[in-house]
Amino acid sequence: MTDIDAKEVFARLQNGEHLNLLDVRGEMEYHTFNIGGKNIPLPDLQENIDDLEWNKDDEIIVICKVGLRSATAKSILELQGYKNIRNLTGGLIAWQKNQSK
Repeated sequence: MTDIDAKEVFARLQNGEHLNLLDVRGEMEYHTFNIGGKNIPLPDLQENIDDLEWNKDDEIIVICKVGLRSATAKSILELQGYKNIRNLTGGLIAWQKNQSK
């Protein structure tokens, strides 16, 4: 599945769409700033993958600070059979830049 940019995620949330967001940053980072979604830090993802309440065909958008950890999370989920994983390109840095425009 293709990745997704901050502008598209923001527009979809503004339109009231419910998105399956998976934030793979550490707990402290998540609680400092987040755009919602489920928080499972990347080092814990493999052992907590069963905690995801989504179907393997659901669109899941993985997010982190700059898009590197979420790219790794995307690979992990795809190896587990998830088919519709999208990485937020540029991560929350891009999100915040988009908001300041």
